[in-house]
Amino acid sequence: MRVSRRRFVQASALAVASSLAPLVPLPGVAAASEAEARHGLSLFGDLKYGPDFAHFDYVSPDAPKGGLFHMATVSTFSTLNPFTLKGVAAAGTGLPFESLLDGAADEPDSAYGLIAAGVVPAPDRRRMRFLLRPEARWHDGTPITAADVAFSFEILTTEGDPVYATQLAGVEGVETTGTHEVAFAFADPDNRKLPLIVGAMPIVSEAYFRERAFGETTMEPPLGSGPYRIGKVDAGRSISFERVADYWGAALPANVGRHNFGTILIDYYRDRTVMVEALKAGEFDFHEEFTSKVWATGYDIAAVEEGWLVRDVLEDNTPSGVQAFFVNTRLPKFRDRRVRQALAYAFDFEWLNKNQFYGLYDRMASYFENSELAARGLPSAAELALLEPYRGAVPEEVFTTPFVPPATDGSGNNRRNLRAARALLQEAGWVTREGALVHGESGEAMTIEFLYFEPTFERIYAAFSRSLERLGIAVTLRLVDGAQYEERMKSHDFEITTNRFVFSLSPGAELNAFFGSVTADQLGSPNTAGIKDPVVDSLIAAVVGARDRPGLLAAARALDRVLLWGHYMIPQWYKGAHHLVYWNKFARPALKPRYARGVVDTWWVDPEKDAALRAWRDGTG
Repeated sequence: MRVSRRRFVQASALAVASSLAPLVPLPGVAAASEAEARHGLSLFGDLKYGPDFAHFDYVSPDAPKGGLFHMATVSTFSTLNPFTLKGVAAAGTGLPFESLLDGAADEPDSAYGLIAAGVVPAPDRRRMRFLLRPEARWHDGTPITAADVAFSFEILTTEGDPVYATQLAGVEGVETTGTHEVAFAFADPDNRKLPLIVGAMPIVSEAYFRERAFGETTMEPPLGSGPYRIGKVDAGRSISFERVADYWGAALPANVGRHNFGTILIDYYRDRTVMVEALKAGEFDFHEEFTSKVWATGYDIAAVEEGWLVRDVLEDNTPSGVQAFFVNTRLPKFRDRRVRQALAYAFDFEWLNKNQFYGLYDRMASYFENSELAARGLPSAAELALLEPYRGAVPEEVFTTPFVPPATDGSGNNRRNLRAARALLQEAGWVTREGALVHGESGEAMTIEFLYFEPTFERIYAAFSRSLERLGIAVTLRLVDGAQYEERMKSHDFEITTNRFVFSLSPGAELNAFFGSVTADQLGSPNTAGIKDPVVDSLIAAVVGARDRPGLLAAARALDRVLLWGHYMIPQWYKGAHHLVYWNKFARPALKPRYARGVVDTWWVDPEKDAALRAWRDGTG
């Protein structure tokens, strides 16, 4: 599993730990441990793939290797170190790094051996040994050892991004019990995902980083062990990754048919509109389109009509998560829930969807949207059992009212909602004086700054601003570059911004990073809204400690209700599909992985298509 800091947060959401695969002998494992070792772990049931599996079902094992995968992104970068808060890490810098275990993209809640050939859990679940593959190597040819694993835990949790310390807080200790064997001790055996959160941890070289400042920015490509290493770097403009010809793990069942491109090249643009025009001009190969207007109207060109540039829609079976305007509750003016709720009444999604989104979106109404984790209707008996102890400490609507975002008829006339917003603001102590909304006691004027870095969002903020201004709120739209945006977000220097979080089908301790009190004031934490609520903390603990799938669903839905009625965000929209645009040079397996796009992981360059595309571009085809 190639994991950077951001990827680790998401990957640990995929980590699983309790119901274990059958005992099987594993090659490359010490004889004393062989009979105990398991080839993989699953949270609540059996693994799909047995100990003798040859490859995942969604790959083409004979896919050719080589060719160029060329994509682009918007922003810039200032470091090749993906593990620290300092600087802005280049896209893809987690690619050279691997973890002990790797997940399957067609099976929720599972992981299989990568650097680790197998795992040996203690009967009381307070300890787990990872048995490393002796053949595992760094790119300089030196072996990956248990000392590297122990060092990785130490350095990530003390000098890395604080998210690592948060995610791994339940680890009591780590011990090397042999050159290729390492054991982790756990404080709480009921934290059923923690062993595989450890399994998702990126492993770094002790020898390499003992000689370098781990927490600093750098433009020196760090030593990795994965199928790709960093190639050419043009600071802030582009970065390439070259496939490692003698990659030690290429023949592992979890890797067969994957990592097929010879080179992955990522260009950086400052403007999304310019980037899309560059795609149409053939400057790069692949793009996932997130802007509905561009998807609907921006690709009406001959290359699309003739099939050289492909518009493709792939089903997305993963939780869409939450995309929303997040309100910074660290600021006094936003601490009253009624103020935040009033802002939600001013957002007219239906008008935007009709007039700007071409009807392509649905309204988001859950932190776990597009999944069975989402709270719908009234609480079930199992949810009520979790929520009842907090009656009086959470909004009464949690018990009585299904959460539905305020809606309009799409005409642009949202007077009814604005009246509801004014009533809430008045209840919270805000009054209108000479056309401006001010606090009745302090006289402070209500102002809002929207922070963003993509000009395409300006039309969204502008529409929202018009409604807010009708309430007497003075609105500022603050467009900054990508690097400044990241720095301001790390220091929580914003008022309202758009963010998106996506969780796995079985979330766990990673929820603390996004919603837990422990991260509310932590620099760089993904707790965007600054949520600091003991009830939320307790419900996260219920999710982490769930003993079966029904228990997990009940806890996640109860948590969803409390978060939704806390009005920490203003829901935006989602779609259960990936909208892709790419030049017709690729091939892919017949079966898409159920819980992933499959790009870049399983696609490859088709030599015949590539040659035909080149000929067409040269005018010789």
